[in-house]
Amino acid sequence: MKMCFSRLNLPVLIAALIIGVAITWVDTRPKWDDTGITAGSIFIATIILGALRPQQAWLSALAVGVWIPLVETIRIGNYAACLTLIVAFAGAYLGAFGRKLLGRAQSPSTHP
Repeated sequence: MKMCFSRLNLPVLIAALIIGVAITWVDTRPKWDDTGITAGSIFIATIILGALRPQQAWLSALAVGVWIPLVETIRIGNYAACLTLIVAFAGAYLGAFGRKLLGRAQSPSTHP
């Protein structure tokens, strides 16, 4: 467990937390009612964070995506908001996968 946390990129984690809180703040505004933009924002943010740090894609997904389900469950008992985590994990792992594909495409080939 100690090795896992020693490899974390703290600036990426802090950015993920700030992004997640900011998206949640906008989502909880009284006049805001656009789930698509909220989900799209989470998806795009986690793609970027997953690509920046593929090894901690799971943590970036949680740091961005946990806030809306937490707030919505406590505030109004909306357990369906937990679906936000699926969007966050899909984005983070898509970004991580894309980064790995780019890394393979840029590495020199051993074949002539």
